[in-house]
Amino acid sequence: MAYVIGDLVRVKVTWTDIADALVDPTTVVLKVKSPANVISTYTYALGEVVKDSIGVYHYDVATALASGTWHYRWEAAGAAIGADEGSFYVGASAVL
Repeated sequence: MAYVIGDLVRVKVTWTDIADALVDPTTVVLKVKSPANVISTYTYALGEVVKDSIGVYHYDVATALASGTWHYRWEAAGAAIGADEGSFYVGASAVL
């Protein structure tokens, strides 16, 4: 999918246990690194990350005025332990 500056980009994660059953971690943290190498941290505990259902979470990243590759890392601790990483590209506006 193509994104342009100003888009909200939804990043999602699903947590499962060793038997592949959905499970809620005690702690859910998301770290997002902008193309300018600024790292922002968001947590479920502070109400920044949204829980969609058991084991399924998302966050909408505001791309503001930064084109380039964005990276993100989900981290879980407690009842479920794990991490997941990904990235997406935001292109420059043809108008701005």
